[in-house]
Amino acid sequence: MKLKVYADRMSQPSRAVIIFCKVNGIQFDEVLINLAKRQQLSPDFIEINPLGKVPAIVDGRFKLFESHAILIYLASAFPSVADHWYPNDLSKRAKIHSVLDWHHTNLRPGAAGYVMNSVLAPFLGRSLDSKAAAEAEKLLTKSLSTLETFWLKGNGKFLLGSNQPSIADLNLVCELMQLQILDEKDRLRLFSPYKKVEEWIENTRKATLPHFDVVHKILYGAKDKFDKQLKMSKPGFQSKM
Repeated sequence: MKLKVYADRMSQPSRAVIIFCKVNGIQFDEVLINLAKRQQLSPDFIEINPLGKVPAIVDGRFKLFESHAILIYLASAFPSVADHWYPNDLSKRAKIHSVLDWHHTNLRPGAAGYVMNSVLAPFLGRSLDSKAAAEAEKLLTKSLSTLETFWLKGNGKFLLGSNQPSIADLNLVCELMQLQILDEKDRLRLFSPYKKVEEWIENTRKATLPHFDVVHKILYGAKDKFDKQLKMSKPGFQSKM
């Protein structure tokens, strides 16, 4: 039975899982769980993930959720996956786990919290929260600095001084890609001090082409939609139509 991946490409961890499968030749059926329509709370999906979040997978009778766990499972279960994604060397695996653990309590809440409270909230029926955005920005900036000075330390192109990407690289870069929907000046303000981070993002993108760009296409389209709606909501806006 073919692997099923339940995902919404607007979700950062969903994109990471989909890209990983495509890059490594893992055959799968992608099942859309539309977060904007709250399909993650449907009875059918709750049977797969009782926590009501994407991504999730079903491999035969085996069900699994949480993107880090999914990527570890896929890298271990499918022989087509190259060793550099999740090395057999236990010391290298342990270091990858340390990055992933750091991600969930630092970069993820910083990036996701900032985007949600500065841009996304109105499109999900919520109000923008400048105080929450400011707090998230502090964590995001601290996380970018940690990436620049610690996780990307050394001469390697990827995290932990490696010359090839791991599941940690893909997961964290997909996290940061959500910042693409920000205003360009805001995005440049956040990223410009961190040249290593910018190079690492591009290195990870190049290592996973063409799938990286294809899977992120929905994000670029969403940015155009958000920009238009925000422009129309400004006082004094008049349509030319």
